[in-house]
Amino acid sequence: MTIEIRLLEQADDRKSFHSGDADLDRFFQKYAWQNQFRHHIGSTYVAIERHRVLGFMTLSVSSIEFESLRADLKRKLPRSPLPVLRLARLAVSQDAQGQGIGRHLMRAAFVMAIDLREKFGCVGVVVDAKRDAESFYSSLGFEPLEVIEGQIEEKPAPTAMFLPIREVAQAIKVAPTR
Repeated sequence: MTIEIRLLEQADDRKSFHSGDADLDRFFQKYAWQNQFRHHIGSTYVAIERHRVLGFMTLSVSSIEFESLRADLKRKLPRSPLPVLRLARLAVSQDAQGQGIGRHLMRAAFVMAIDLREKFGCVGVVVDAKRDAESFYSSLGFEPLEVIEGQIEEKPAPTAMFLPIREVAQAIKVAPTR
């Protein structure tokens, strides 16, 4: 399987994408394009095979509070908001689930986090994991963050999870490529 990860394009077929999660599908079908090109609040990347969207992820730059990090990660960091890459959404088409598409998208996100680190600064990747996705992110090394304030009002609330940039770099070296 040859998969291309690239930015969402207007010609991509978003209407036939179904992940099994109505909220993620609605976002991708109705809002991903305008959030990326009209509002500029996040960039959506798609996993494509033969012009078919197998999955997507939406990324944005963000920050986390110093206090929310584990003690061992705080060493030598300033006590101010710290720059991170935020994975806002990730979904895989129902007919492509279990084929490694989510990991393929995460590998691309990790490469972008390293690039962000080199160009502007980035201490890691943050994801707001839905309950049924926490084990997926944990398998990649993500750990829950202590949320200080501004918790999302979504029901049930997602779990903010963090992967330090040094572990992101290690994951890229060992992650399989297709």
